[in-house]
Amino acid sequence: MRVLSLINQKGGCGKTTVAVNLAAALGRREQRVLLVDLDPQGHATLALSCDGESCASLRDVLTARTSIRSAIRRTPFGIDLLPAAESLAEFEEASARMLKPETVLHDALQDVADEYDWALLDCPARADGVLSANALRASSIAILVVETGAFALQGALRARRIFERTARAQGSRFDIRVLGTLFDRRTKCGRELLLAMHSRFGPDMFDTVVRESVKLREAAARGMPVQFLAPRSGSSDDFAALAVELAATRLRDGHDLVARTVSREGTPAPL
Repeated sequence: MRVLSLINQKGGCGKTTVAVNLAAALGRREQRVLLVDLDPQGHATLALSCDGESCASLRDVLTARTSIRSAIRRTPFGIDLLPAAESLAEFEEASARMLKPETVLHDALQDVADEYDWALLDCPARADGVLSANALRASSIAILVVETGAFALQGALRARRIFERTARAQGSRFDIRVLGTLFDRRTKCGRELLLAMHSRFGPDMFDTVVRESVKLREAAARGMPVQFLAPRSGSSDDFAALAVELAATRLRDGHDLVARTVSREGTPAPL
């Protein structure tokens, strides 16, 4: 299983949009995908029409109240979901009383690593918190999601430095890749910024860029990936291209998560 974290130190850059729709695109390639919602706001959970407050959630897994298999939910969109609830924010406080709290998610994912090809982690905007540290500790690839808007490049450079420091501090090994989002080819500013991003990040940046789209907002509002709302849209094409590019990516320094032998506790419950 390859573990991808979708990261930045600010909201509004499209992390959740990428997490949900990339997961669906990989699922359409007959890949086994687990989406993990690490944001207490639970936007990825809502984007898949799931109520994280009414079932076991990621917080229960991180605090050892339940097993990861008991918390995973099967969606009608070809992907499984480990949902978030507002109580996930309490893990920041609880982690102060734990030994190596940044390793909890990594250890939990090991239990299901032989059941999925990909795990996508939708991270919160707080870059220096224990939830983001858990994501980076578990990751094979950290995808820095950057909107093609004013000041985005400077923010992305600062974010990358933060995540690199976190990786060094906890001894994590993962590749960092950069993905441009919210791209509007009609604006000169957007085109120039995309060129600047390619120039600055070079081979670390995906060739695919996610374009600004009304369909993406409509899909999120309806609680489904864009592939199920508008399968022939440009947005669906963008994520299909990203899935192809990602599948061809070779890890330089990262790792694939290897499953440990555990007893089976049943299949994911449906939404």
